[in-house]
Amino acid sequence: MKIVALDYVLLGDYPHAHKWLTRSLAWSPKDSESWYYLGRTKYNENRFAEAVSAFEQCLKLDPKNVKAEGNLGLSFAGLGLNEEAATAYQTAIAWQSQLLVKNPGPYIDLGSLLLDENKTDVAISNLFQAVEISPRDSKAHELLGKAYARLDQLRKAQTELEKALDLSPQSTNLHCMLAPFYRKQGLTEKAKLEFDRCAAMHVTHSSPEPPCP
Repeated sequence: MKIVALDYVLLGDYPHAHKWLTRSLAWSPKDSESWYYLGRTKYNENRFAEAVSAFEQCLKLDPKNVKAEGNLGLSFAGLGLNEEAATAYQTAIAWQSQLLVKNPGPYIDLGSLLLDENKTDVAISNLFQAVEISPRDSKAHELLGKAYARLDQLRKAQTELEKALDLSPQSTNLHCMLAPFYRKQGLTEKAKLEFDRCAAMHVTHSSPEPPCP
């Protein structure tokens, strides 16, 4: 049942994943991995309070699970509990401080939260850590670009946003972000190119799905 559930998670079919994870946990209530994926499933269904409960249960069974603690933070953020979210991200960061292989997620999520709270300098510190851990993480570069732009450090912002786009060339959001950014700097041709790409990608993504055969 657990394997079936995880297959549905990979397919993004969260209602079926929820169904089979619940059945699996009825048989094996001490399976921390199933609790973790149940939390992910609840989170993706925007059932944040239930996600919190699932991640907390995972952490009871598997203390200092960095991914579970980081996702607990995301679930608190989904509930608008930013202070609790920040604490969870900081806890996840502390738990992995001595690990050789680190997860950039808590740094990225904390950086994003700090940007939302206009704590730009502290956000940059965390996002820079994320980039050092995972240089090919597009989201880390995107958020770092936003942070530098807020400080009017335009060259640094441009570098980070272009790195993000190189890593995620199909991101409509990045094309649309870069267009006005280039225009602000007087880079007219680059701005036009990105505006055109942004418009074209919006048309493509808003096209109706073809009927099923």
